[in-house]
Amino acid sequence: MALMALASLAVIPAAGQDLLANQAPIDRKMKAVDSIQLQKLLEAEEVDNPAANLYQDWNNVYAHRATALPDSLRINLRDFCMPTDSRVITSNFGARWGRQHKGLDIKVYIGDTIRAAFSGKIRIVRYEPKGYGNYVVIRHPNGLETIYGHMSKHLVSENQEVRAGDPIGLGGNTGRSTGSHLHFETRLCGVALNPALMFDFRNQDVVGDSYMFRKSTYTQESAQATRLRGVPGSNPGTDRLDIASNSGNDKSSSKQSKRQKKQKDSRFHKVSKGETLSAIARKHGTSVKALCAKNGIKQNATLRLGQIIKY
Repeated sequence: MALMALASLAVIPAAGQDLLANQAPIDRKMKAVDSIQLQKLLEAEEVDNPAANLYQDWNNVYAHRATALPDSLRINLRDFCMPTDSRVITSNFGARWGRQHKGLDIKVYIGDTIRAAFSGKIRIVRYEPKGYGNYVVIRHPNGLETIYGHMSKHLVSENQEVRAGDPIGLGGNTGRSTGSHLHFETRLCGVALNPALMFDFRNQDVVGDSYMFRKSTYTQESAQATRLRGVPGSNPGTDRLDIASNSGNDKSSSKQSKRQKKQKDSRFHKVSKGETLSAIARKHGTSVKALCAKNGIKQNATLRLGQIIKY
């Protein structure tokens, strides 16, 4: 056999033998390049799909189970769709009737189309008579899970892939509900986050390209989001927290009250491609000068795509 191998090598021209010898280190280099490219792809996927690292399992058993929250996480809000075109919030996130309300209630009518807020995969499709009624849970690549409750009908099945805006159900009044509405939750690692931190139902928009969740400041930001985008006076739990935090300091309380009133009187506009200050001013019946004063910018300022402008 050894003689045959030597004979076969002998028939390969010298140039061919040199080519084979030179190819070996090239092959090793290509393997190294492939490994580097693969690692870069994996790292990019982790950035685009935080859910891959946040959740340990995939199951169709429970609606939510709280696990450890990250200290911080940037949640991508681009390529969204409002779950309903209704602008009417009937109940805020937070303390309500002696218990915690873990989502927003949005007024819808029986049969109204409910849509996926982001692209993702359907994890739960179920009926819970003493709770959510007909509900759907979707896990999204941005790290969130969204829950849609009290629907009259499901339009999706478990483990189905959906795109943002796909119909997932119809509005209803099933489960623990006193009138037709959509109960909408946003959860991170099973922990309920205030949807008003990310969604502005009155303006049918998200608050920006992303939301930076920070465990250390989330509670204050959640209360602020309710003041800005919730229903005034419908969440007494939040008001009690405000009073407690300012007790014993009348001057601080007065300043806080004025600041809250100013914020409450503001509305927000998300800059679209090619928009100018004058176009935004015309759209909202105000002036460029007023916009500049409210946002602390100059009249010749260049606006960024997705920038939030107060008016």
